[in-house]
Amino acid sequence: MSIPDSVTQLAQARLDARAAKDFKLADKFRDELMHAGYEVVDVAGGYELREKKPYITLAFPRDIRPIDLESEVTVGIIVDGFTEDALETVKGIKANSDCAVAIISIGDAGQLFKEMDKRTYLISVAPGASWADCANVFLEKLSSSYVILMDPSTRFSADAVTPVVEELAKGEYVAVGWRGGLVNLEDEWRSVEDKGDGEVDVLFSYFMAFNREAMTQVGGFNPRAVYYRNADIEFSLKIRQAGGKLLQMDLPLTQERHHGYHDVDPDYRDAQSKKTFDRILDKYRGKEAILSPRR
Repeated sequence: MSIPDSVTQLAQARLDARAAKDFKLADKFRDELMHAGYEVVDVAGGYELREKKPYITLAFPRDIRPIDLESEVTVGIIVDGFTEDALETVKGIKANSDCAVAIISIGDAGQLFKEMDKRTYLISVAPGASWADCANVFLEKLSSSYVILMDPSTRFSADAVTPVVEELAKGEYVAVGWRGGLVNLEDEWRSVEDKGDGEVDVLFSYFMAFNREAMTQVGGFNPRAVYYRNADIEFSLKIRQAGGKLLQMDLPLTQERHHGYHDVDPDYRDAQSKKTFDRILDKYRGKEAILSPRR
């Protein structure tokens, strides 16, 4: 990292002020360093300078404070690596809709900070954060009436927000999405069949829009779902059990490479997916009364 001479001079001046026990002056120099884009860290025998990140990093998703982006609709995206692809997704949302965007990055956020503005919120949480805990932040901490949980692999080809909000506003459905289906009863609930548009048992979090107030009554995603796969099936059936209806719609969306599935450790992916699916079978299998009409 190449550090400008003016910055190193400020850092040295701060060190000299501390040595002279002029802590007020030392704090002044620290603030000037922060404004210049650097953090100073005291170490044995001197200091280290680090580039200051333009976003906050927290230890846990639960530490995130309430988020008010002054928008009726907010798209929430959980980013776990592959930040350049996520950046393209965020740009596409903003180009095709006037909604707000809230991003939780698990680990380093890369260049996503470039999209930060009045309608775009970005925060980072420590690696290892649970997917479900991050998703629940969007349901619990956002002030918007409608929240859309969207995967970074999904891209807008036109405005996909307006049609789902219009459908949610009618009040018949509490969740509307792009991909979903009906639980396959013939193989004892072990798969979901995509039957196209219409009322469904399950929506997938490639693009899943909610009436947020209704979701607070249902409760959030299972916090034991540390990985996304099958967590949306579990949540969908939880909504159905609470009496909520889900709608699958054809929307102007496409999917790029799904890094969250194809580019993670397959042993981790399969183990975590199985844990969630085993919970689904234990809790819901056989409860056909909660399912949508077959078609």
